[in-house]
Amino acid sequence: MLVLPPETVINAYTQGYFPMAESADEEAPIFWYTAHLRGIIPMDNFHISKRSLRYFKKFGFKPAISKSLNEVIENCGKQEPSWINPIIRDTYVHLHNLGYVDSVEVWKDGELAGGLYGLHLGSVFFAESVYQSHDEAHKAAIYFCYNILKRNGYSLWDVQFKTDHLAQFGCIEIPSKSYSKLLKAALKSDNLPFK
Repeated sequence: MLVLPPETVINAYTQGYFPMAESADEEAPIFWYTAHLRGIIPMDNFHISKRSLRYFKKFGFKPAISKSLNEVIENCGKQEPSWINPIIRDTYVHLHNLGYVDSVEVWKDGELAGGLYGLHLGSVFFAESVYQSHDEAHKAAIYFCYNILKRNGYSLWDVQFKTDHLAQFGCIEIPSKSYSKLLKAALKSDNLPFK
């Protein structure tokens, strides 16, 4: 199993960088990225529609944490275009084994319906990717993730880039200098649990 050195990945995140492969191909080069305008979801400004909450209940969605992390990452990597190649996948699985990465999963009738995964340090959660195989499951994964972060006292929810999709949950863009200040403050905390 070929992985990026864990200490290199963790150090990069503390500096505001994250790795992405050029494509899902096994031989694709991996680059380190940051964002001049960083997407975050403020913990005190998260919102979700009542309609979505009704759907979650109607569909019988149930949350789980890292019950099938490998499958979540695999499914995230099947989306097009994908930046998750085998090295990226194996790196995050390895980081999970070290206690830094978890998945938030949506289950329906005993089957995985969607999920997201990310890395956590201090009181920061760095969301990486989300997918769904059932309508509304990606929204449920984000909602379940918010509940986990809120319950455990996380102060910064980094989603890298603002998209129209993430805006519906309260995502905003902030300048890199502002992000760096928030990141530095959140990393002063002891590593919070993710449960």
